[in-house]
Order: sequence, then C-alpha cells, then structure tokens
Amino acid sequence: MEKHYTESKVKGVSTGTTILAAIFDGGVVIGSDSRASIGGEYVSSKTINKVVQVHDKIFCCMAGSLADAQAVIKTAKFQLSFHCVQMESPPLVIAAASVLKELCYKHKDELQAGFITAGWDKKKGPQVYVASLGGMLISQSVTIGGSGSTYIYGYVDAKYKPDMTREECQQFATNAIALAMGRDNVSGGVVHLVVITEKGVEHVVVPGDKLPRFHDE
Repeated sequence: MEKHYTESKVKGVSTGTTILAAIFDGGVVIGSDSRASIGGEYVSSKTINKVVQVHDKIFCCMAGSLADAQAVIKTAKFQLSFHCVQMESPPLVIAAASVLKELCYKHKDELQAGFITAGWDKKKGPQVYVASLGGMLISQSVTIGGSGSTYIYGYVDAKYKPDMTREECQQFATNAIALAMGRDNVSGGVVHLVVITEKGVEHVVVPGDKLPRFHDE
C-alpha cells in the first residue's frame, strides 16, 4: 500500500486538536487528544472524546467547531441507519465517509468542521478517508489533522509503515499524538484510541501520566 498522508486542514477548521488514523496489517487505529478549545487559544474542556462511532466498525475523528461536528455526526448516523435498512447489510466505510463529506460540502458556508473516517468492512478491509468542507474525499493509509499535526509531519514520515503489527501501530499513534500534545498548547489531556479489526473494536485510553516523553515539558 502506498505511503502518503494529507493534513485534513481547511481554513477555520483545524484549530485546537490533534487527530490521526493509520492502517496496520489487518486493521486500523484512529485516535485523538482530549482538549476542546475556543478560537484556538482558550481551552474550554480537557475531557472531550473526539473519536466517535458512526456504525459498528466505523469511527470518525472530528476537527473544528465541536457543535458543527456533532450536528453533522448526528445526521450522518441517522442516514447510515436508514441506509442499513434499505441495503439489509452494514454500510461500507466509504459510504459513511461519503455521507460525512456530502453533509460538510452541502453546508460548507455554515459549518466549520472536518473529519477523518476509519473502519473495517468485508469488501475492502481496513480503510481511512479524509473529508473536508471543500468536498474532498481521499483514501489514505495514514493521515493527520488539527493544529497539533503541524508538529509531527517528520515523525509520521519517518515512522509509519503500512505493514505494522497492531501493537506497533498503536504505539506509533500514541507517540505521534503525544509529540503533538507536547508542542501544541491547545492539544492535550489524554489520548483516545480505537482499534478496529475484523474481530471487533477496542477502545484504549492512555492517561496523561502514562504518555511517552520525548523532551522536557
């Protein structure tokens, strides 16, 4: 699988967060920090879980306005539930990503929100998609987003490998988000991770005092 990534950042969206998704051999890890900010300066909450389940094995990370993102996700969940009834089968990951993308693009003048969608389905296995207000939807093996992502391009380039084991990918995601949290003043708190494979979903929370340290903070 080709190694590439794009920062899921659009004007007015990626402020005060670090989000990431990466494919490993047999699954995908999606994760984020837990701080919510106002205007990229004032931290309004330290306990937000930005990794949201939209279906059984499909999750998304949100960046930008929290209220906008939550409204989009609520609508997307409803549409996907209706889609399941019509198709009589679970939705594909690309279907969920497309719903989020269409909602963002349709309301691009009113919204400030961007999403990373990750999951596993029987057709294509583990997948990661990036959606933005501009109507972009790109399939990638690894992607980063939010204000904290600007600090970890080098780490992602140097350390990501698409054939990593689950444990290696989970550690990679934890390290990357921890690095961003150490430099970005509005990324912080704990690391929320979700590991998605054919067998199911596992939620992992890494407390702040258990995060790896790479420099004096």
